[in-house]
Amino acid sequence: MTHTPATTDGVPDDQQQDIEAEVTRQVLRSFADCTDPRLRQVLQSLVQHLHAFVRDVRLTEREWDLGIDFLTRTGHITDDRRQEFILLSDVLGLSMQTVAVNNEAYGRATEATVFGPFFVEDSPEIEPGGDMAFGARGEPCWVEGTVTDTAGKPVPGARVEVWEADEDGFYDTQYDDERTAARAHLFTDTDGRYRFWGLTPTPYAIPHDGPVGQLLAATGRSPMRASHLHFMVSAPALRTLVTHIFVRGDELLDSDAVFGVKESLVKDFHTQGPGSPTPDGRDLADRVWSRVRFDIVLAPDGT
Repeated sequence: MTHTPATTDGVPDDQQQDIEAEVTRQVLRSFADCTDPRLRQVLQSLVQHLHAFVRDVRLTEREWDLGIDFLTRTGHITDDRRQEFILLSDVLGLSMQTVAVNNEAYGRATEATVFGPFFVEDSPEIEPGGDMAFGARGEPCWVEGTVTDTAGKPVPGARVEVWEADEDGFYDTQYDDERTAARAHLFTDTDGRYRFWGLTPTPYAIPHDGPVGQLLAATGRSPMRASHLHFMVSAPALRTLVTHIFVRGDELLDSDAVFGVKESLVKDFHTQGPGSPTPDGRDLADRVWSRVRFDIVLAPDGT
């Protein structure tokens, strides 16, 4: 019997398309009795998109095996201090797309960006003007601003969570000594103002010694992130904001590995020479330091 190929120049014939479409229909029907309508919607849409991807690229069984192996290794390297799946989501732009969907533009509200894999609960509290570096290496940076709602009303008592990498490009969780450094939280005063000492942000590479790093290397992409300082700001009746600020002039602004840069979040970090007086009278001797202002506007909750 002569075998007739089911595809011509990579395009399946009608019979083959019907076979493949029926597989998808069977899987979709298997979720038809799901009593949770949102779960049913998500799973059925996921199946449709995954099956369409397989059919579109004509995925080989060898490639499928490699994909399973990649995800398995991603799981194995993930622990309570390293989240490789978040890194994968970040470098594929999935994190930023999810942020965009869940943080619709609202008036003057500050734009959100990626959460990242290095947030830790229960950071230490500092007083206004306190130092969140806790001994982390880097150039001191005075950070100040206000938190208001979209009507311009100050938000007193807003929780401002901040975290960043040190000058060597590492977060405290990437060290083996259980240190807590370059992360803290504080609260705005009665006028919605906040201020603290941090570190002038510097560029760094996301962890690239695992499966995500191998993916980037295989595709010729850099693991470098533009210099940034993380914020998470929350207050009752207002939308919690997760964002960063970036350093104007950083050459990586257009090639951030996780697509997190937004123009509205690029700020001027003003370098201050040795001996320059500090806003709070702190004695930095002959050290260079910087200062930046970041005024934050929170959207109403539920928007």
